[in-house]
Amino acid sequence: MADGAELSRGRATAEMVAARANVSRVAVSRAFNPHTSLKPEKRELILRIAQELNYTPDRAARALVSGRTHLVGVIVPDVCSNWESQEIDALTTALQAEGFATLLFKTRTDYSMDEQLLAYMRGFNPDSVIAFVENVKARTLAKFLGRAVPIYVDYPLPGATSAREAGPLFDRLNILQRDGIDQAVALLQGYGVRRIAYLAGVEKSRANVARENTLRQVMAARGMEPPTVIAGDFGYDAAYQSTVNLFRVGEGADAIFAANDVSAFGAMDALRHELKLRVPEDVSVVGFDDIAQAHWKSYNLTTVKFDLDERVQALVRLILRRLNNPDAPALEETLDTRLVVRGTVGARR
Repeated sequence: MADGAELSRGRATAEMVAARANVSRVAVSRAFNPHTSLKPEKRELILRIAQELNYTPDRAARALVSGRTHLVGVIVPDVCSNWESQEIDALTTALQAEGFATLLFKTRTDYSMDEQLLAYMRGFNPDSVIAFVENVKARTLAKFLGRAVPIYVDYPLPGATSAREAGPLFDRLNILQRDGIDQAVALLQGYGVRRIAYLAGVEKSRANVARENTLRQVMAARGMEPPTVIAGDFGYDAAYQSTVNLFRVGEGADAIFAANDVSAFGAMDALRHELKLRVPEDVSVVGFDDIAQAHWKSYNLTTVKFDLDERVQALVRLILRRLNNPDAPALEETLDTRLVVRGTVGARR
């Protein structure tokens, strides 16, 4: 009766669960942490009684004691594009499995971020922040994050060293693009391709700049002329129109190397439906990312693959390593890319 009366006035407490289960307050806390040792039958009893009383641990109170909020901020330029939505989904799932919740923040269209929004993010006191955009600088984040060390997903430019500028501490996941691009160019060259058009992404994107420069280096090393660069924005419509312009106004190309898979889809549809050209017999197409839709039969796209599971696990490792060793120097993980061969590169007519 006492429990019922107390519940009617507010939420259940850990003390109420402990009294009902005849265990200590500490045991209740340990029951909700899967990484602590507790006899299985005692954990089961505590969790069952907690469910009966509709009790859940107070995260805010636990954060005051532990110093951790189990919140991870994620800064992205877009939340609805194919790659970002798939990566956010996979990352959120992996973080939840480790006991973290995700706070999602979106940049402006120029990839910068409103400082008022950063101040709002600081109010949550996240344990870590992952920045998928390079325009939100570490020195800017440092003013708002307090103890959290940001993680940047970076695309090193060809020939760049790993040296860092002096400034606030940050960790980094490096994505090396050369292997995948070299494999793509080798495949194209093997099928007799000589003229490659690079269908660009957003001009200010570091990933796009690194992608184009790497393609130029690889083509030069293989004795090929530089690519023709046509405008794009990582989107379908711009890619479609630029591809039409390339062949109706420009000199065309033997192959289109797109900055991402969605751009490649736009190029393919323009080639097939507007220009009445065949893929790959007339023009080969290569994408970048290997999003889920790339293997759909309508596209069956040859593309340079980012392994999504590897990326997500590397980010989770960086978070856990930093939390376990807050005073460690800058941490890094490095991943490569590889080519996935499907049906959009092949023998020319």
